Amino acid sequence: MPGISTPKVPVLFKAACPDCRARFELSAGALRLAIGASRRTTFYSFTCPECGAAVRKPAGERIVELLTGGGVRTLRLHSTL
Repeated sequence: MPGISTPKVPVLFKAACPDCRARFELSAGALRLAIGASRRTTFYSFTCPECGAAVRKPAGERIVELLTGGGVRTLRLHSTL
């Protein structure tokens, strides 16, 4: 119905830590996405809530779509010549 707003449900993303092997869910605010000029320079990162490790994982096209659609803050990396 026009004029009636529905409450937005926070998006949660499933993640895992390669260091302590914990599995957990993170809000969009806990993730960062960096989009570079190549697959090697496109990644997402977060801090493990269990052990505090800084985690960085590659982000393919589908992951980029999901993260940006879920409200994750995005940084576009530009190469300098």
